[in-house]
Amino acid sequence: MHVAVNGWFWSQPGVGSGQYLRRLIPALRQARPDITLTLILPTGTDPSGLPDGVSAVYVGGGRGKLAKIWFEQRHFPAAVGKLKADLAFVPYWGGSLSSPAPLVTMVLDVIPAVLPEYAASFGAALYTSLVTASARGSSHLLTLSAASKVDVVKHLGVPDERVTVTHLAVDSAYHPQLGADKDPAVRQKYDLPDQYILYLGGYDSRKQVNELLLAYTYVRQGTPDVILVLGGREPAWGTSVFPDLRKYADQLDLGDSVKWIGYVDESDKPSLYRMAVASSYPSRYEGFGFPVLESMASGTPVTAWDVPVMREIGGEGAYLVKSARELGGALLGLINQAPLRDSLITQGLSQATRYSWRKTARETAAVFDQVLSQGS
Repeated sequence: MHVAVNGWFWSQPGVGSGQYLRRLIPALRQARPDITLTLILPTGTDPSGLPDGVSAVYVGGGRGKLAKIWFEQRHFPAAVGKLKADLAFVPYWGGSLSSPAPLVTMVLDVIPAVLPEYAASFGAALYTSLVTASARGSSHLLTLSAASKVDVVKHLGVPDERVTVTHLAVDSAYHPQLGADKDPAVRQKYDLPDQYILYLGGYDSRKQVNELLLAYTYVRQGTPDVILVLGGREPAWGTSVFPDLRKYADQLDLGDSVKWIGYVDESDKPSLYRMAVASSYPSRYEGFGFPVLESMASGTPVTAWDVPVMREIGGEGAYLVKSARELGGALLGLINQAPLRDSLITQGLSQATRYSWRKTARETAAVFDQVLSQGS
């Protein structure tokens, strides 16, 4: 079996689609060495990190929105045809309207369909319509969670039997002890306080960092020495999707109790989780929720918003809340009550073992097999 893979996000490991692609491809190579993998990359992409045995083909050029659409709809399917690949795989919601080979598309989430404010502009709405049509025309869809599958079926109008859930995982770097020798250097690099609550992620409105900031006002009253550390590249503040959170923090009079550390290198994330007294991920909508799993695997107790995907991924290993007041109480409990903290750490570590990239790769390959067998 020869699978041609859309590699648009290969050079963007800091975004969800890039993380998924970079972790799945090596796992697929190990789990199913009988599958020939060719990564189709935009011209100029840095191929570093490409596993042995995986080849690369470069097509097109440019990195803007129009270049991305042209890559998805013209360059990628043309390369699939030229390679005479048996299967085309697009590891994000951006499949081609037509494909010379059966097409499998991964829909990580359907945020623009569920949250209309994320597709408010004409361009965004047009692109959502385009990729929705491409998803409906795919031979099969993958998605990241049972919760996400419900939304994919509902909003994309795809039959349930054409959608398969393949959960994600974290790599071995996320561990309570392994790699801890790197922690002091990471603490110094980001000038981290002795005790801190960690948030790693984006700052768009669905992430509800505003709720975390409000919750932290309760935490600071009881434990003023525990600082809130916010990691992630800051956007241009002050839009409907990116409300000005720095201004909000000032309104709450949080001052130096909140530390904004900006973009975090992927290799530093395990240490940031490991050294935190707790982490929080109050997002109200996700396809999966990587940070929750990363925190559990690191042995750090995690709080999250009580929504279906967090109940699914976090299980008994995440402390779920429904309001800023509950979140503040949860964080205070994890900081001050050792039995609660220890119990959640144990349950989180157990929950994290349910996920592995090898399992994800096997399940993905099984879908490839199924699609090809149906076409033969």
